[in-house]
Amino acid sequence: MRLPVVTVLIFSAVIHADDSSHPFRGYSSANAASEAAWEHKFRDIPDRDRLRQNMQRLSARPHHVGSPYDKDNAEWLLVQLKSYGLDARIETFSTLFPTPKARLLELQGPAPYKAKLQEPALSIDPTSGQTAEQLPPYNAYSRDGDVTAPLVYVNYGRPEDYEVLDRHGISVKGAIVLARYGESWRGIKPKVAAEHGAVGCILFSDPADDGYGDGDPFPAGPTRPPDGVQRGSVMDMPLYPGDPQTPGIGAVEGVKLIPLDQVQTITKIPVLPISYADATPFLRALRGDTAPGNWRGALPLTYRLGPSEAKVHLAVSFNWDRKPLYDVIARIEGARFPDQWIIRGNHHDAWVNGAEDPVSGASPELEEARALGELLHQGWRPARTIIYCFWDGEEPALLGSTEWAETHAEELKQHAAVYINSDANDRGYLSVGGSHSLENFINEVAPEITDPETQMNVWKRAKLVRISQANGKDRDELWSRPDMRIGALGSGSDFSVFLQHLGIASMDLGYGGEDEGGQYHSIYDDFYWYTHYSDTDFSYGRALAQTVGTIVLRLADADVLPFQFTDLADTVQKYVTELKTLASDRRDEAKERNREIDEGVYDALRDPKKTLVAPPQEQIPPFLNFAPLEQASDDLSIAAQAYDKAFEKAAATAPAELNTDLLRSERLFLDEKGLPNRPWFQHVLYAPGFYTGYGVKTVPGVREAIEQKKWNEADEQMKRAATAIEKEADLLKQAKSLLTKTSVQ
Repeated sequence: MRLPVVTVLIFSAVIHADDSSHPFRGYSSANAASEAAWEHKFRDIPDRDRLRQNMQRLSARPHHVGSPYDKDNAEWLLVQLKSYGLDARIETFSTLFPTPKARLLELQGPAPYKAKLQEPALSIDPTSGQTAEQLPPYNAYSRDGDVTAPLVYVNYGRPEDYEVLDRHGISVKGAIVLARYGESWRGIKPKVAAEHGAVGCILFSDPADDGYGDGDPFPAGPTRPPDGVQRGSVMDMPLYPGDPQTPGIGAVEGVKLIPLDQVQTITKIPVLPISYADATPFLRALRGDTAPGNWRGALPLTYRLGPSEAKVHLAVSFNWDRKPLYDVIARIEGARFPDQWIIRGNHHDAWVNGAEDPVSGASPELEEARALGELLHQGWRPARTIIYCFWDGEEPALLGSTEWAETHAEELKQHAAVYINSDANDRGYLSVGGSHSLENFINEVAPEITDPETQMNVWKRAKLVRISQANGKDRDELWSRPDMRIGALGSGSDFSVFLQHLGIASMDLGYGGEDEGGQYHSIYDDFYWYTHYSDTDFSYGRALAQTVGTIVLRLADADVLPFQFTDLADTVQKYVTELKTLASDRRDEAKERNREIDEGVYDALRDPKKTLVAPPQEQIPPFLNFAPLEQASDDLSIAAQAYDKAFEKAAATAPAELNTDLLRSERLFLDEKGLPNRPWFQHVLYAPGFYTGYGVKTVPGVREAIEQKKWNEADEQMKRAATAIEKEADLLKQAKSLLTKTSVQ
């Protein structure tokens, strides 16, 4: 599901496996030497030819949820894992997965047009012609609907775009909106449109964002061709992911289902995606003001806001069936700490053939599993239990991972130490997001991996690329901060249930940034496209297997879990500063806007040939009480520094029971009441934004209350976040006391 773009990542490190005076964090010197030897053996095993063969097999046919080849792939994965000597099984769930029954989009009026709503097969691309097995372009979890109305262009369909329409005196009430993909997750666009009274939503890929603006269209180049369409879910996953009819409960046989008419995550209006070839006649039909400069795409026409004089007819209906999910789960039992689990996952389902999304990540994961099997044959045994997962149903709604984790929630709360996720993988630079207690750890691991293009280590390459893109204080920090920051996790892949619902420390990583094209969720995301335009020789697939496999080994074999908390505390301090700045900026913006209205700025800007509506006067935001959050973040910083100082002194003799405290450290950031209006999301530091979807909101309860001008809620959320942070500080004090006691003995 994750978009094939590079997110935030970069690291630095000072500890290396060949420096015996600085063993790996959480290792005694003796165990670090043994670990380095096993890791070196592991990194030699992943094979590019096998990666290629894996992709060719897994992406040979369309394999969406409920399709024959989806099940066939799961069974093939099971056979492979067992052949490596792993204890593997398939766990099956049942979930709501609607498929299209009827789709119609037509422009009425003097220049009628009926949208093709189909991607053409290309003779040069062998699997693009598997029409009978392909899901046609559609948006899953759109409601059924048949509406006829004028059309309004809403840019990316974000809340701020509707503020621009308000300034132009345009309402979408009773209209169908036309929104381009990008800048927010697709499910946000119909959600916001419905909130403003629209009756339907059309999504299209503008070539400026996802086409010839970035290179030649396929098959001459990698980008989306004129008739290419992005499929995808529009379920309101910021409320909760997973099976819409079983929120918070595993979708196993006999579970009670919410009636369809009571499900809150299905859209309120019908939605349909189209190509930019199909979008062109609809854009030409718009009347009204010319769209602002940053609303204009790359099509050779005048972008207007609308409404259209001609009406648009949109009709969609779906088969609201429940389909089977096939999660493939492999397990390697730990020798010393079998009740502490390191979990690794990547999904195997796709919207169509899915070579990039997800097979470019699933194929390396399979090579990791094979390499671990080879180490087992050579006598290695992990200290902790390792669980490898190939999820089904990620594309529609993170279905397989969510249903598995909800089913096994109590076990996971007791035993899961870390979850490591990947998804689409391409050629380029390493990108990592995750729990900030793992930031120092990934800074330690990344320099062990060689970049296949430059032969420098992947940490160094990523750092230098980031420096080239940074300015001012950001660049200074990249040069000076010992550990480079990792991004926070929002949503868009299978880590969500582990981190944001169960409080399991998590990370999500992959390579990308070079030669990525616009075949995301189309029939052209296939073996032919990937082997011509992405990681053509699978060098970065091998690098991903080496990277994640090293992470798994290092975590599984550590004497003490290598969590570090000063980076976490520094990040929390950064978030508090951002929140204070956000509140101050909102206050200043309101003052300035009110002054402009009072002084007649909008009167001065009036053009009798255009519409310009002044915004309403706004109440000046109050000063918020940040004291609880500031106190908690300071307490966390002090406790983290004391813990890490004690850990440095007592690392070699740290008691194994320290792992029990560390394992639950991420859990303490959960608030059992959850976020306002979406209790499934319980993490006080990280959540997908209510109006961004994929994009993360840090300290989300507070941040979104400020953004949505809910001042009383902001104060309440401040206290709840502070309470969770104080619990983390108390845990670190307890852990520090345990270390101090051990060092004295």
